[in-house]
Amino acid sequence: MAFDQFADPRLTAKARSAALLDAEQEAALARAWRNHGDKAALDKLITAYMRLALSMAAKFRRYGAAMPDLTQEAAMGLMKAAEKFDPDRGVRFSTYAMFWIKAQLQDYVMRNWSMVRTGSTTSQKSLFFNLRRVEARLAREAAARGEQLEGMALRAAVAVELGVPLHDVAMMEGRLAGSDASLNATQASDEDGREWIDVLEDDRTQAADLFAASHDRTVLRDHLTQALQTLSPRERMIVRERQLVDAPRTLESLGAELKLSKERIRQLEAAAFAKLRRSLEERGAGPAAFLR
Repeated sequence: MAFDQFADPRLTAKARSAALLDAEQEAALARAWRNHGDKAALDKLITAYMRLALSMAAKFRRYGAAMPDLTQEAAMGLMKAAEKFDPDRGVRFSTYAMFWIKAQLQDYVMRNWSMVRTGSTTSQKSLFFNLRRVEARLAREAAARGEQLEGMALRAAVAVELGVPLHDVAMMEGRLAGSDASLNATQASDEDGREWIDVLEDDRTQAADLFAASHDRTVLRDHLTQALQTLSPRERMIVRERQLVDAPRTLESLGAELKLSKERIRQLEAAAFAKLRRSLEERGAGPAAFLR
């Protein structure tokens, strides 16, 4: 693809020296690509405006991303713009491309700014790139009026200014104020070198609970086995096929096999359940643990 080559510094220099196009030239190149799939025309269009992509990429360096990565992302945005550009709408390609390049760069920065995902909604993106600037401006304007704007009042003013929910402002302030830290980092106050991950609560089931659950299942299974012995062979067969298998059989299928009516199978099932309940209650086990 055309943008892949701009990761090479020598070709980046070539892009900086490329001549810009006038409206007629860029329209002709765009039509050649759109109508005839002319890759040479697409490459020339991208090369001519790679200088714009590089300029926009440089503005995002303050977010800590490497310039080669930003250049690549800006070129990807430029490529997307070139592929979707409609020269018949009367808009210059540079104006159209700026939106695609900016969106590509913003998405990249937000994906890589922190190991914890910062946000992806429109309001979160607006806050990420504008929060500090808007806060500073609003504070200056308040100071010029002899007022002090901070805390919740400042957050509320930012929310109104950017048209975003107040809770999003508070969330983004917290994300921008902190930084990522490894859970394997040693606690400064711990002389034994204990790591932060050691103080996290283990939400897995504990061994004692697993043992108790296993013991209870064993006892309940024994109770059920003994209770089933109180049933006749036919009743045991109905209970097993209706309640104790992964794919329970219907009353109709059991009736066909036993040569009984559907209603008679239902009556036998109900009678078997009554016997099981009595037997389980005599053993001190609730029937609800076994019967649906």
